[in-house]
Amino acid sequence: MLRLGYKLSSEEHGPSDLIRYARRAEEVGFSFAAISDHIHPWIDRQGHSPFVWGVIGAIAQATERLEIVTGVTCPTIRMHPVIAAHATATAACLLPGRFAFGVGSGEHLNEHVTGAKWPPAQVRLDMLEEAIDLIRELWRGKLTSHRGRHFTVENARLYDVPDQPPPIFVAASGARSLAIAGRAGDGFIGLAPDAEQVKKFHDEGGEGKPALAEVNVCYAPTEEEARRIVKEWWPVAGLSGGQLMQELALPAHFEAACEPVSAEAAAETVACGNDPERHLEEIRKFADAGYTHIWIHQIGPDQKGFFDFYEAQVLPKLS
Repeated sequence: MLRLGYKLSSEEHGPSDLIRYARRAEEVGFSFAAISDHIHPWIDRQGHSPFVWGVIGAIAQATERLEIVTGVTCPTIRMHPVIAAHATATAACLLPGRFAFGVGSGEHLNEHVTGAKWPPAQVRLDMLEEAIDLIRELWRGKLTSHRGRHFTVENARLYDVPDQPPPIFVAASGARSLAIAGRAGDGFIGLAPDAEQVKKFHDEGGEGKPALAEVNVCYAPTEEEARRIVKEWWPVAGLSGGQLMQELALPAHFEAACEPVSAEAAAETVACGNDPERHLEEIRKFADAGYTHIWIHQIGPDQKGFFDFYEAQVLPKLS
């Protein structure tokens, strides 16, 4: 059965609004929410990027049923695996049975800030796999030391750990990352309605595990207005190539890359306007590709209009 979630876009909304939107998402009927973990927004116009772990703690107290997944955290450079294990163990204690840790190999945009070298993609994937193993070991609540290829831990112990460790969902697109997701992950987070990627994940050990993805939408009174909002707030939707998204270092760099992207190009893969069938069509592309969990990202400031629209006209058709 397809499960629908809501995107808590940390780049576009401040911490208090994210908490309010999580509560509203639960009221409307979304079963989970994915929250982004950045230190920078993609572009300055988005204007936000609160510390996600503080926000998650507040959401835990403001909601009763809504499940939370980070979409996604890089637990290797800006955040050492010990700190990632500590943060997630606490989050899982606050959200018993309703927290999942989404991880990925990161973007230069967020990971360069401590002055650490930005490694090549294959090294980042090696680091991610080592971090996953280390985080799971720390979640056992035992005294842990580790000297690995990329990380060192000396006598670390987490005293507050959940009764059951949370699942780890691995963001992936290429063959190597899909293999890691299938082998080391409890689920897969994909970037496109690509049935071949989902199949590769299944073939690598992911059969029966959740497959999650994000669908970008922009509810607005007209398609033209929606395309204008996408261009203003989320022009990165029009950038081609995941490698570019991983390599640019500053919001100003993304702004420069997005400058030649037209409103039409930015919105090409975004369900725009107020026709529920257009939104359902985009969701079904991902469902037909094999995704089991889809979260909806409403681009721009009108979250109230989005919630009302989905509550009345979209979610009932997917129940």
